[in-house]
Amino acid sequence: MDTWLEIEEFCRVTNLSRERVEEMAKEGTLRSKTQEGKTLIEASSGANAVISKVETSVISAASAPLDTTFVEKTIGTILSLHEKVLEAKDESIGSLKGENQFLKEALFSMQDVYDEDKKTIQALREQLKIAQEEIEFMRRKYKLMWGKVADLSPKGAGEGKE
Repeated sequence: MDTWLEIEEFCRVTNLSRERVEEMAKEGTLRSKTQEGKTLIEASSGANAVISKVETSVISAASAPLDTTFVEKTIGTILSLHEKVLEAKDESIGSLKGENQFLKEALFSMQDVYDEDKKTIQALREQLKIAQEEIEFMRRKYKLMWGKVADLSPKGAGEGKE
């Protein structure tokens, strides 16, 4: 997962000038993009660029002693970038947990609706069965009383066929 920082924030974290960061982005050392008129720098590419810059400096100055402030700034930069990445990951995890909780609640709600619909369907089936039994009872009663059976189909309704 990529973490993008605004160029000003990246400059502040890395203690590099804006011109140097823009130059590194043009060289391809840093991954950058422009979004909503703002230049964004990808944090992990920045960490890799700073680390490779330190490695180059260490190799070229192998015999010369390193400036302690430079090393401290580099380590501070790496730690700051690492903290930003961790914060972004924590934020992503939090949003995923919230989304999962929402989906879980929606699923429980759908299960409740399904159970209620199932009960309603069962009640309607019972009512239909009772109504059919009453109709059959009325047919037998009518036949006994009048000797006829009522045809309840639409084409024969009201004709009273035997």
